[in-house]
Amino acid sequence: MDTAAAFLALAMMIVAFVPRVPPAWPAAAAGAISVAITVAHPLAGWHGGTVPWVLVEVPPLLVLTLMAARRAPVPQAVVSAGLAGSAVALMLVRALWPGDLAFAAGACAGWSLLAIAAAGAGLYARMLDNGRRRAVAEAKRAQRLTLARDLHDFVAHDVSGILVQAQAAQLVPGPLPPQVTDALRRIEEAGQRALAAMDRTVQMLHEAEEAGPGTAEPLPGVDGLEQLVDGYSPSVRVDLAVDPGLERGLSQETSATVYRVVTEALTNVRRHAPEAISVAVTVTRVGESVRVRVDDDGGGHSEAAGRGGFGLVGLTERVEVLGGSLSAGPESGGWRVEALLPTHPSRRLRRPGARVSRPTSDRGALR
Repeated sequence: MDTAAAFLALAMMIVAFVPRVPPAWPAAAAGAISVAITVAHPLAGWHGGTVPWVLVEVPPLLVLTLMAARRAPVPQAVVSAGLAGSAVALMLVRALWPGDLAFAAGACAGWSLLAIAAAGAGLYARMLDNGRRRAVAEAKRAQRLTLARDLHDFVAHDVSGILVQAQAAQLVPGPLPPQVTDALRRIEEAGQRALAAMDRTVQMLHEAEEAGPGTAEPLPGVDGLEQLVDGYSPSVRVDLAVDPGLERGLSQETSATVYRVVTEALTNVRRHAPEAISVAVTVTRVGESVRVRVDDDGGGHSEAAGRGGFGLVGLTERVEVLGGSLSAGPESGGWRVEALLPTHPSRRLRRPGARVSRPTSDRGALR
């Protein structure tokens, strides 16, 4: 029986390396049969197991334990690796039965360290595999975002050209047939909708990238500023001033962007102005726009230049998609981040060919 168990363990190890074979069942089958044969020795009165065949059976069982712990789904891994590991731990019963029970128990306990080591190696390899899968998934997400941005730039350039031609055609001297005028108008509207759709898509990809997989909670708006300020660093005094009732007069996109601007500005104060002792956050309505201004007294911090990042640069793109503007730079011994946003963004985007400004001063270049 020991010979059959050894050959079975070898066969199951070979089967486990076959592609598309679930790694759990070869380990479970070899382990269950090996444990059954081991238990049969005292129950059936078998004496003196063949030690060489026992030593032949152990390495395949250890390999199966490792493979099950590494590759099998968690519930199956617990059962299959447990059976194969238990078979290894109990293997010495075949050689030591009958004999001193305490000595046999101690020998099995020591022998079980081999199974524990194999299972530990499998779990460590499983952890590395999961880390690699997460890294690959993250790289794919980043690549998809980059491709989406590139596609936006390339397609937007061509669509903008179509818009320019359609707009120019409407300005040709002399009357145009009504059908032509209507067609040009519809071409212009379709192009504007296409550009708006592309901008929204890239923006959503940006937000998904920043939030991470599985995050679906909406970004807070102006009504969340008080909680944001209250949770800021206790060593810095933050004064918040918001026009009463301002939240009710803003679109959801504008309100969320106001919150994003303040969050980014406060984050940059914490990162790049550690000596700042006060910050003033002001959100006011100016006609059909809302102005967001964040001032700190932490100095200009030219030493912060050169640390790359997407914060203010990506935020500038978000603000300008809504038809607003954002600036950042030194102001009166400190630093100012200021954004002007429409209360209700128009469906019309910035004119074709308009260039997106970037923060050019030191701390602005960081984000």
